Amino acid sequence: MKQRITIDHVGIAALTLDQGSRFWELLGLVSSGDDEVVEDQGVITRFYPLASINDDTTKIEILEATEEDTPIGRFLAKRGPGIQQLCLAVDDLESMIEHLLENQIMMIDSTPRKGAHDSLIAFVHPKSTGGILVELKQR
Repeated sequence: MKQRITIDHVGIAALTLDQGSRFWELLGLVSSGDDEVVEDQGVITRFYPLASINDDTTKIEILEATEEDTPIGRFLAKRGPGIQQLCLAVDDLESMIEHLLENQIMMIDSTPRKGAHDSLIAFVHPKSTGGILVELKQR
């Protein structure tokens, strides 16, 4: 199974979007679009695009929990602010999930679900990735 894989974004959990954004703005990055609430995940997101390479733009995503009992809220309570996930863009999300499951990779999502910007995403369990929460996103 050959697919083009690129880094879509690095998700960084922050106590607030403004606190988490300060460093990136000092570097000169400018957020794209409006902040977005993703109800399903209990998070508010803000994206900072980096340079585009071959029409793929890697982004920094700042994540603020909407409540304590959400994935980002629990992450912050346990680990504090920091990198929460690595998101990889794939050509065919459903076939990638199927391929990973066939090869005994633990998935948090065995079917795609809605992410920020109406994208389709699925999370791979950190137990299968060496401790890294990997988000897969349909390109």
